Amino acid sequence: MIAVRYIIPAVLILAGFVCLAVAPSSSAVEGWALFTGAGLSVLLLNQLHRIGVIGDSDRAREEAARDYHRKHGHWPDEAPGTNENGNGHHKGRRWSLPEGIATPESEAAEREERRRRRPPEDS
Repeated sequence: MIAVRYIIPAVLILAGFVCLAVAPSSSAVEGWALFTGAGLSVLLLNQLHRIGVIGDSDRAREEAARDYHRKHGHWPDEAPGTNENGNGHHKGRRWSLPEGIATPESEAAEREERRRRRPPEDS
């Protein structure tokens, strides 16, 4: 595996410098560019493949954690019984909205308050 990852690109880049040194002057730069470009391409493709493989292992680890949560009711890195407070809500995790944001509940309470403060209509 190390041969594919590092030795093949190194040999190709070295071949480019050999071409630069021994080839006739009209072909030297072209040979150097060809072999050096090929070596750098192999190196880059290997790096991109490694990045993709790391993503697969992250997804597999996350899926295993989700399976554990479905089976046991808590995440693998949490102690049992610490994630819920008895009514299905997480401890310490509460939504807090920024000041001035209206919710359906706050709008209904506001309408009710206005209705109560409104003077009775004379008929």
